[in-house]
Amino acid sequence: MSNRLRTGLEEKYNGESKVRKNLKDRMESKENIFIPYIMAGDGGLGILEERISFLEECGASAIEVGIPFSDPVADGPVIQDAGIRALKNDTTLSGVIETLQSFKDSRSIPIIMMTYLNPVYAYGLDRFISDCAAADVDGIIIPDMPMEEENILAESLSEHGIAFIRLAAMTSPLNRLTALAQRSEGFLYAVAVNGTTGVRTSHDERVKAYLSNLKEHSHVPVLAGFGVSNSGQAHALSNHCDGVIVGSKIVELLHEGKDEEVKAFIQESIKLEIPS
Repeated sequence: MSNRLRTGLEEKYNGESKVRKNLKDRMESKENIFIPYIMAGDGGLGILEERISFLEECGASAIEVGIPFSDPVADGPVIQDAGIRALKNDTTLSGVIETLQSFKDSRSIPIIMMTYLNPVYAYGLDRFISDCAAADVDGIIIPDMPMEEENILAESLSEHGIAFIRLAAMTSPLNRLTALAQRSEGFLYAVAVNGTTGVRTSHDERVKAYLSNLKEHSHVPVLAGFGVSNSGQAHALSNHCDGVIVGSKIVELLHEGKDEEVKAFIQESIKLEIPS
């Protein structure tokens, strides 16, 4: 990273990414971290600003914005259906970035973009990163980017002040989980199920041990994702990490117009449970 860029980022974030700083502030305020996932273009890009503003008002710590893709590998049926609806609305990666840029001055909540590698390659790596920076995208998640190949964009993301958020899987060996925990920026995305996104009824003791182990090795907050569908699960997992990321349930409720249920879900989940 050039000295000029490093100095600029340190002045802007005091040595921390905007994502990391925001989550740290939430933890210091004694709140669980809650990051909702939404599919950009589900309902049209015209509602993206309104939807992000609503989730910020509900108390979300950051917002994960998904890019629709025709061949997703990590998405369950609810998010796949949302992606299909978004693609039918002619949603593109460039359209999402342009929309985010159009209202960047009116939002303060960190925006995390989740996309697959194929759309990024088609867009152009350098152009993608510079355009995301111009749109004030604060973090990037690319679930099909292996750690061994991430050098093609990791340094450039860092130079533009964009947190490169890594995913950790329960099936990975300890040395790989440790490496991912040490590399991740902003937060570490702990996949809490073996499978795709979607509602689960519970998470077993192996998940709790896995989250606790990641906490021991991570220098950034550890957030559990996949399978969280109610505030009880959010609290149960947050006892072993720093909070949760919720996708399928949020996407489903928003699609059904159940905004009040979304608000209740978020606000109940961010409250720390008081031991009896």
